[in-house]
Amino acid sequence: MTAAGHAHRGRPSRTGLGRALMTGGALASDWLPAFTEVPRSAFLPELMWPFAMEAGRSVPVSRSSDPDSWLAYADADVPIVTQWDDGRHAGTEPGEVSTSSASMPSVVFRMLRALDVRAGQRVLEIGTGTGWNAALLAHRAGAGNVVTVEVDGAVAERAERALRAFGAPVRVVHGDGFQGFPEGAPYDRVIATCGLRSLPFAWVRQSRPGGVIVAPWGTHYSNADAIARLVVAEDGRSASGTFAGPVEFMKLRSQRLPPVAHRAYVPDTVAVGEETMTTVAEEAFTGDRFGAGRFALGLRVPACVNVVAEKRDGARPVWFYGLTDRSWACAMFRDGDTARVWQSGPRRLWDEAEAALAWWEARGRPGHERLGLTVTGEGQSAWLDDPADAWEV
Repeated sequence: MTAAGHAHRGRPSRTGLGRALMTGGALASDWLPAFTEVPRSAFLPELMWPFAMEAGRSVPVSRSSDPDSWLAYADADVPIVTQWDDGRHAGTEPGEVSTSSASMPSVVFRMLRALDVRAGQRVLEIGTGTGWNAALLAHRAGAGNVVTVEVDGAVAERAERALRAFGAPVRVVHGDGFQGFPEGAPYDRVIATCGLRSLPFAWVRQSRPGGVIVAPWGTHYSNADAIARLVVAEDGRSASGTFAGPVEFMKLRSQRLPPVAHRAYVPDTVAVGEETMTTVAEEAFTGDRFGAGRFALGLRVPACVNVVAEKRDGARPVWFYGLTDRSWACAMFRDGDTARVWQSGPRRLWDEAEAALAWWEARGRPGHERLGLTVTGEGQSAWLDDPADAWEV
């Protein structure tokens, strides 16, 4: 370990974090040496924006002006934004859109546990970020066996400097991670640190048979992703596996979805839509935003964005917008009253959502672990319990 690494060891806050991660099951015992030897603080910038739980928002923290708070957040199980607005942001206050970050340590080690990387294996990482995750991988597999790809040139440059200063000179590639990095293939393990809506077959093609791909994956229905753990088939023609629990990540830049332009769907009033009633409870769409129910609805209602509005005066509209046409639906839930529904367009999105909810409930409200994903050269499909019974997503 380098002198730079030793300078970050031994803080009580790091000891407490490690204990909490172990107790919570995020940090497996075989990853404890990497956690101990590779602190997140060695890869964080002078000015960062950790998520302050008590405030419910990201706050600016400078190491030079408030070193105690900086270190405390570095050793906390919170996400830390390190770039806003693709680098166009200036100043100390948070920007509009967070575009690079250091993930929560609990999420990082849950994903590394799922990756199951061994010493000497070749690893491809998509999304370098601060470089911390690449350094953890280097500690396990060896720096010469890790390649990390970052789409943002400034982020890639800073991460490479941090990795070399720490003594983990992994190869940092400035490029489009969606294409993988064929020059370093074949890989035993592939891990993405950005949310995906379509997992590229290039990653499967660049993996060895039996290789493992771990990535946050979800649909445009919501921001709720889940950790997909896929195993590459022996013939290399597909990768398939189940999900290992919910997460939320910044999306791969080429797969970001711009905000829905409501007026493009509903220029006047919902009264232009076909009106019906529903007995579905509001909680079916407003409950746990990271629950398996919302995730499953996204699998069953493709090419659709769900927007849950804030409740006002006892009323809450829940919107559905089609992505392949201008179909839309709105369910208006009112306290103590039967919900009214309006929908319009070639698709009946409320009917699809209601059917998807009934499908999920009829199968015992399955959790993420029963849901799966298969990726082939022709596309991707989801399934419940059995990969042979899949549908396109």
